[in-house]
Amino acid sequence: MSKVMTYPAHIWAIAVLGLPLIGGHLAQFAIGLTDTIMLGRYDVEALAAVTLAGSFYFVLFLFGGGFGLAVMPMVATSAAEEDETSIRRSTRMGLWLSLLYGMLVMPLLWWSYPILIATDQDPQVAQTASEYLRVAGWGLFPALVVMVLKSYLAALERTQIVLWITVAAAVVNGLTNYALIFGHWGAPELGVMGAAIASVVTQTVSLVAVIFYAVKVLPEHSLFQRFWRPDWEMFFSVLKLGVPIGLTLLAEVSLFATSAFMMGWIGQVPLAAHGIALNLASATFMVHLGLSNAATIRAGNALGRKDRAHLEKGAIAVTGMSLVVSVVTIILFLTCAEPLISVFVESDDPQRPQILAIGAGLLAMAALFQLVDGAQVIALGLLRGLQDAKVPMVMAGLSYWVVGIPASYYFGFIRGMDGIGVWLGLVLGLASAAVLLMTRFWTRSVKAVGVPAE
Repeated sequence: MSKVMTYPAHIWAIAVLGLPLIGGHLAQFAIGLTDTIMLGRYDVEALAAVTLAGSFYFVLFLFGGGFGLAVMPMVATSAAEEDETSIRRSTRMGLWLSLLYGMLVMPLLWWSYPILIATDQDPQVAQTASEYLRVAGWGLFPALVVMVLKSYLAALERTQIVLWITVAAAVVNGLTNYALIFGHWGAPELGVMGAAIASVVTQTVSLVAVIFYAVKVLPEHSLFQRFWRPDWEMFFSVLKLGVPIGLTLLAEVSLFATSAFMMGWIGQVPLAAHGIALNLASATFMVHLGLSNAATIRAGNALGRKDRAHLEKGAIAVTGMSLVVSVVTIILFLTCAEPLISVFVESDDPQRPQILAIGAGLLAMAALFQLVDGAQVIALGLLRGLQDAKVPMVMAGLSYWVVGIPASYYFGFIRGMDGIGVWLGLVLGLASAAVLLMTRFWTRSVKAVGVPAE
């Protein structure tokens, strides 16, 4: 029985569930990392443009991803209750909402140039970024559908297939990028547009693979039979949970997107250094995110069984695992900054010394926010598992928009600390979120589940 699980047993269970999720997130991250490395070696201006475009794209993608993340705890809870019908209903309506959202925001990706210019970006960088988004934006539809289906599979603890589909997509992305950015293997040299085409191809391959698996291996859920039929009760249930999750994601990603805009005000080289440092910090964040997803699934199971003892021990175990990862990352960023940054820049690039100098300072700041970044995403995972999203949304909004963004501007520009100041604001925003969300979970949300641990 789960109520008698020891802490080592919890750690083992989280690892078995979470390691494939971590691997999947790292493989997903490798897709963006491949773009950054290849474009950095192709042209620094191209790297700056895609850094800007990527920030804009992910603001929109992650808000829509809220519907996929809403499916995860709903399916996990339904699975614990052995309610197969609700598993199908919530997943199907998550797909509906994702597709509808994609249609609503596609015009923003198509006509992104005036939006980017309104943020006071370099006109040439903004033009290149908008051209990239006109192509890469079509990948939003398969990407959102894939996110829903991966959440559905992960909630059913089929995390191995999620990992392998994402690994396959990363390989496809790398090969397509290599061919189309540089013009290898007889392909045209397309630079930034090659990276955009590779992004759409990658998302489409992922979509085909995940649909094939869901239909062939889990036919009992009949996800796509009579897909056109509405289920308004479940539609609004997923919407009610997905919107605050999406807004929470939007608040956090907007903090980082705004930091990219601010770095663009400082200059093209600082923006490129920001993109490299953020990619390195994001790689370690994928580990915390995988643990957070595992926390969501296990908390959703505990909610379905009304098992508070299991929830509390599991929460302590996953938080401790995240803390260990943070300590290792802090040591790595403080001792190996230059070798890590060098991977992204050619040895003969004339701007290499500037990028290394700026990037090393930014990585030192990234080391500072590892603890709080891990803590806030673990807390969010636990709260989502309990389907507690509205108050965490407000907490995230206050932390990132009222604390983080103003602090970035204040330290970066008013205090004249430039990129270091911008990143200090990130640290303060994440720290505020970590404190508020962890407090919410332990003082309020956990008490709504079953009976207390003995």
